[in-house]
Amino acid sequence: MFTFVPEYRFDTFDMASAEFLKSIGVKGIVLDVDNTLEPYENPLPTEKVVEWFKSLYENGIKAAIVSNNGKERIDLFNSEIGIPAYSKAGKPKKKYILRAMTDMDTDRESTILMGDQIFTDVWAAHNAGIRAILVPPIKDKRDFLTRFKRLLERPVLRKYERKKRKGK
Repeated sequence: MFTFVPEYRFDTFDMASAEFLKSIGVKGIVLDVDNTLEPYENPLPTEKVVEWFKSLYENGIKAAIVSNNGKERIDLFNSEIGIPAYSKAGKPKKKYILRAMTDMDTDRESTILMGDQIFTDVWAAHNAGIRAILVPPIKDKRDFLTRFKRLLERPVLRKYERKKRKGK
């Protein structure tokens, strides 16, 4: 059954440690960039992000970027990391998530997606038949559309909390 409710929710991206990911059978992680790993205005990954990627690599977990942002932004961000990266992905469409899984040589059971938006990232993950990790936006935009989307996300987040309390 399709749902907007993520399987996992963390306060920051690095709470999804390599150890945690391995414990749930993850061999590949698909990542959003903006407001998931870095705020929009950070063109390059910080040392914290680079170290997290190193930890994934050292633990045999592959990674790929799938972003709705433009090629220039994603290529610059990825220049220090050097992983498969797709820009202008059109999430919640699944096309580039499936392509990233091919690049990482993973399947649906061993792949997870992490992002900051329910109606793009979590939806895209579930469209592709994989699990999702939701993190809160690092620095949320305050425009009307974003504020409206965040209002729509509230019932989904409440459902996640109820599900978590029930131990599901």
